[in-house]
Amino acid sequence: MIKLHHLETSRSSRIIWLCEEGGIEYEMVRYARDPKTRRSPAALADVHRLAKAPTVEVDGHVMVESGAILEYLVERHSDGALGVAVDHPERAKYLEWLHFAEGTMGMSFIITGIAPMLGGLPDVMGGFLNAEVKNLLDHVEVELEGKDFLVADKFTGADINLHYMLEGRAAMGQLDSRPNCKRYFEALVARPGYRKTVELGGPVLMTRPS
Repeated sequence: MIKLHHLETSRSSRIIWLCEEGGIEYEMVRYARDPKTRRSPAALADVHRLAKAPTVEVDGHVMVESGAILEYLVERHSDGALGVAVDHPERAKYLEWLHFAEGTMGMSFIITGIAPMLGGLPDVMGGFLNAEVKNLLDHVEVELEGKDFLVADKFTGADINLHYMLEGRAAMGQLDSRPNCKRYFEALVARPGYRKTVELGGPVLMTRPS
């Protein structure tokens, strides 16, 4: 049995979604954030020293990287429907998009996403990172022209991974001027698998503490 250690309002919502869509059996242990620091609780550090989410116990390993977990679970613990076969012409593109969210997008999207809760960013840093966010969203907008999904004309783990980054941008209104991104995002959150994810794991976004 796969054990998912899920921290509320975190990347680990991706793994709930993957398992629900892919018919992957799993057990979930849910953790609440520290109400003052908004960080993960000490109990999660007992599972992995980094106390990150997602943390997944699978096949004798403890894994903490979203993209790697998605790729591994699709290829080892599902029928592969949410992945792209190694001999498929879009296999390379699938792997690129699967890791794009946490790689190329990750830093600028996460920092600018949580900055309002931390008092904002210095002007120079904010200008640089916001320009990067714009460039990346424009790239996704072009990529989604005439397409329902990122690769292979089907819903894959790459779509799940990218969704997390777009959720915050939708809340900030940054998809409103990008019709392809907006259409794509709305289709993703309308999926039963996403709704089940929120039901089981709670909201995806962290909100400003009251």
